[in-house]
Amino acid sequence: MGETVRLKSGDGSPAYRTGIVAVLDIGSSKTVCLIARCEPGSIKVLGAALRESRGLKAGTVVEMTTAEESIRDVVAAAENLADVRLQSVLMSVNCGSPITVTSRAAWPLDGGEVTDDILRQLLAEGRSRCQLDGHVVIQSMPTSYVVDESLGVRDPSGMVGQRIGVTMHGVAVKPTALSNLRLAVERCHLRVGASLFAPYASGLSVLTDDEKQLGATIIDMGGGCTSIAVFLEGHLVFADVVPVGGFAVTSDLARMLAAPLAAAERAKVLYGAALGDIESGSDVVSVPQMGEENEENDLRVPRSMLTRIIQARLEETFSEVHRRLRESGYDVAAGRRLVLTGGASQLAGARELAARVLNKQVRVGRPRPQAGLPASSAGPDYATAIGLLMAGATMPPEVLNPELQSQQSESGSKGWLSRLTRGLIG
Repeated sequence: MGETVRLKSGDGSPAYRTGIVAVLDIGSSKTVCLIARCEPGSIKVLGAALRESRGLKAGTVVEMTTAEESIRDVVAAAENLADVRLQSVLMSVNCGSPITVTSRAAWPLDGGEVTDDILRQLLAEGRSRCQLDGHVVIQSMPTSYVVDESLGVRDPSGMVGQRIGVTMHGVAVKPTALSNLRLAVERCHLRVGASLFAPYASGLSVLTDDEKQLGATIIDMGGGCTSIAVFLEGHLVFADVVPVGGFAVTSDLARMLAAPLAAAERAKVLYGAALGDIESGSDVVSVPQMGEENEENDLRVPRSMLTRIIQARLEETFSEVHRRLRESGYDVAAGRRLVLTGGASQLAGARELAARVLNKQVRVGRPRPQAGLPASSAGPDYATAIGLLMAGATMPPEVLNPELQSQQSESGSKGWLSRLTRGLIG
């Protein structure tokens, strides 16, 4: 863990971003803050903190003051470890019913060469069309280019032709939920420099280059929701969220066993399984009862009962994921590779159950180790935060926050478009 992790852009050159990068992954069950120093080609984590999320439900703020206190606490802990004071952060977004948005744009070349200036105008036009009424687009990126009859162009820089076109993919969310989440962060005297769809960030940290290129589906199993992100040909091509997560399993156990939520969560983590083949049916678990203080009043149930309750809820969740993938058309198009990540993916048997319901080859995705980050913080529940860190270190500010594009001078931003087209997520 003493060596820094080497990052490369899509053309094989080292990452070019330098300085301090801070990220904030605000989930329903936990909030993670990472602060890292980025040098050409490397990242080293200076401070990391994880705290229980408060005032949020399914990634949406439901109590502003409590959510602010939760965010302030985790940021202060990370700042103290890193010995820096933050001014802005890169934030994950999973609220506001995220939905896929696509657009196309074209630009005349008249036999000329594709320059950075032409690409800049083309992408600006594509982003202006990548909109959805009643929603705010939090990220939009090119997925492919067309130069005359040449389809599927990955890097059009330097090519000549009569006309160039681009296909854009974006993720849009409802504005109220996004505004409240940003406000909770801003009330901590922080500026939200940019936002990324949480499963997209998870994909950056857990998917291999081949999985991104050939096709893979990310299922991010959080506490309040289960998010879907499909990668194909190196790009995010589909996004969706099922508003059911690990909390629903805990609630089912609490209701069925008349147990306090804390006791139900403990039973789920220590003794629960998502598949009957995993658990030992002869074991008996003691579960405290609501309102009871004496242990002799605990309910003693076989582990098989816990498994039946957990399996029923996860089968329903995975079935809904399967339905949405079929309706999108990417159930088959993105291949049979599926990667589970997020805290709830660590439940015993979740991988096997997902493979059975979704009919895919499933693995549990763990983020790449980062220098300065303890090995205990390298589990699936850190996937989004580490992905945000990788994005903040490798992607140009203009890509992370398209509003900056209009503020860049031609000389100051020259070259960043060609780096983008060569596959920044590689």
